[in-house]
Amino acid sequence: MTTSRGFWHKFVGRKEVEPVATSALSAAEASVAPSTPATQINALDLDIAPHDPLLAYVQHNPGILVVDQLKLNSPALTVMRQAGVKLIVPLVSQGELIGLINLGSRLSEQEYASDDYKLLADLAAQAAPALRVAQLVKQQQQEAAERERIEQELKVARLIQQTLLPQALPTLAGWTVSAYYQPARAVGGDFYDFITFPDGKMGFIVADVTDKGVPAALVMATTRTLLRAAAERLETPGAVLARTNDVLVDEIPPKMFVTCFYAVLDPANGRLRYANAGHDVPYRYTADGVVELRATGMPLGLLPGMMYEEKETTLDFGDYVLLYSDGLVEAHNPEREMFGFPRLQELMATHANGDTLKEFLLDQLAAFTGPGWEQEDDVTLVTLQREKRLETGDWRSTKISNLQSLVSNSPIEFEIPSAPGNERLAMARVAEIVGDGLPATRLEKLKTAVAEAAMNAMEHGNKYDPDKPVSVNVFVDETAVRVTITDEGGGAPLKPSTTPDLEAKLAGEQSPRGWGLFLIQNMVNEMHIHQDAQHHTIELVMYHTDRQGE
Repeated sequence: MTTSRGFWHKFVGRKEVEPVATSALSAAEASVAPSTPATQINALDLDIAPHDPLLAYVQHNPGILVVDQLKLNSPALTVMRQAGVKLIVPLVSQGELIGLINLGSRLSEQEYASDDYKLLADLAAQAAPALRVAQLVKQQQQEAAERERIEQELKVARLIQQTLLPQALPTLAGWTVSAYYQPARAVGGDFYDFITFPDGKMGFIVADVTDKGVPAALVMATTRTLLRAAAERLETPGAVLARTNDVLVDEIPPKMFVTCFYAVLDPANGRLRYANAGHDVPYRYTADGVVELRATGMPLGLLPGMMYEEKETTLDFGDYVLLYSDGLVEAHNPEREMFGFPRLQELMATHANGDTLKEFLLDQLAAFTGPGWEQEDDVTLVTLQREKRLETGDWRSTKISNLQSLVSNSPIEFEIPSAPGNERLAMARVAEIVGDGLPATRLEKLKTAVAEAAMNAMEHGNKYDPDKPVSVNVFVDETAVRVTITDEGGGAPLKPSTTPDLEAKLAGEQSPRGWGLFLIQNMVNEMHIHQDAQHHTIELVMYHTDRQGE
């Protein structure tokens, strides 16, 4: 016996049969031909298409049907006749046709009698409810198995996605980064990523994979890996997207693709270079309004050999950039009005704080969609803001003539995480604060000294422990720029280096290290070291003029 397209069909013929069919037929034969010896019979599996006219006929004629008397253009009926079916017994439960019992010729070769019809009708009345229960049990088992399979699939997809998304936000001196991600389902198709480069630059990625579940999660993992691999070897965002696209075309499943925005930030000067593979256009907030960061390019994974336009912008102090996915702008309210791009631009224009922008936009989205909103698509928000300058002055335009405006104020203080390469951030930030308050040659020397001191503080003082930042203070007075760099490497006071013995170092008689403090001493006018049990501080002093000598 089989279940096919919702119906159960059974044909009894003259060969081998399953035990349940044998007992049913033996009872019918016993009532009409008890002396007929038993023979082997077999079962016929029959699949009746939903549009077959036989089904409509059976539903309107629920009694036992004689096949030879039916005049229907039915493919199923033709198969039955070829197989030797003589009678069709509908199985009806609660007014619903759930199956058919098909019988062949009697073993006695006599016609079916009225007693046979009564027996078959009684059999159908008892078998139909039992079959319906069996069908429901089987359906529930299949649904439970399917739910378990889907849950396992979602569990795998969630694990993949959790592994892909950054576990922490990057820390950039002078910059604020925030991120928000909410999938529409248990597993979404959006992802974002941050890439740290050895030269201090930072890559930002926001992408959206078509489809959901495990297929999308696997494509996310593949795309992320390809983007990171390309970014390690290729410098420009357009080249990274082009390389990723060419590899992804052969790997991505049919009818799937990835939209992606990729940008590289130089935190020292605010320069942001970017390319776009069919993703929603990001926006940049400025004091003069909100502008688009538009660049053209096809989504990843569609066609090989695509080129991606590159653009560049420079974020001024207080500017921020919003990267997002279409789940925000394509959300609908109860009247089916879309949140839309113009609304997003207008809202950004009223909100100058990029660090709190995500909370502001989510509140606006909730007010727009209403309390009964069912999220339609994933919502991803990533913001990058360049911190504002101090209100007491413009660091880049500070000159000797107005340095007095900074003298009466507290030192400008900032921190950098203890990580290889972050000495460039300290050097750039100090140069940014001092501006043209020093002659170019003196500023370059101070930058070199700051970079060397910061690297020593991160490596030797803090042992590159990310939980121990290096503190930098910059103070300007009428005669000099003073920079202090403090780490948590307390202990016995260090003494300034004497002049290194080059011949001894080359001969291996002295460590090749030990040039740091000597270099710093020769870059600035004064160097002072302060150390206690908890902290180590190096103070650098660079005069404004050369009256003390270059």
